[in-house]
Amino acid sequence: MKLILASASPRRAELLSQSGYAFDIEPADVDEAAIFADSPAELAQRLAGAKAAKVADKFPADVVLAADTLVCLGEQVLGKPSDADDARRMLQLLSGTTQVVITGLCIVRKDADYQHTFRVMSAVRMENLSDAQIQHYLDSCEWQGKAGGYGIQDNDPLVTRIAGSHSNIVGLPMAVAREMLNRAGITPTVKPDPSALAD
Repeated sequence: MKLILASASPRRAELLSQSGYAFDIEPADVDEAAIFADSPAELAQRLAGAKAAKVADKFPADVVLAADTLVCLGEQVLGKPSDADDARRMLQLLSGTTQVVITGLCIVRKDADYQHTFRVMSAVRMENLSDAQIQHYLDSCEWQGKAGGYGIQDNDPLVTRIAGSHSNIVGLPMAVAREMLNRAGITPTVKPDPSALAD
């Protein structure tokens, strides 16, 4: 029984590796625009569930872990920016605000009829950004592939403070993920990096 990460995110893979897990990567091809929910928290869980189910069809005997991270300003959901202009719009919108980062997680082992879904929420306070700061960040291209157009782990994360799980803001809340994986029969294969256990 293997662990399959249903994500192409290098940040999620890094968090899993630092926590001592061995896993294969199989990104899920899901039409996210076709999935709806009554709240951002429910949407994050449904997206994660759809990704896990899609990959579990290919690997029914293995444990599939999927996640989806959303940045929310009130009820407005910000996904990954489509281009630099979209990233600029998101950063201007988030500047000086406190936003909520929600990650939905889903673990599936299809042949055992096992599925568990959860969500984790953290708060992020972003500094007031000048046009020059935003342009500098856009020029770095670090916004690419990141919900809300920024990453807490970037060289200049644009963030003044956070409340809650740091790894959740990166994209995979490891305290919850470890508990969910343990329940599904997956444990680390090597000793975790001590820094990975701090969150």
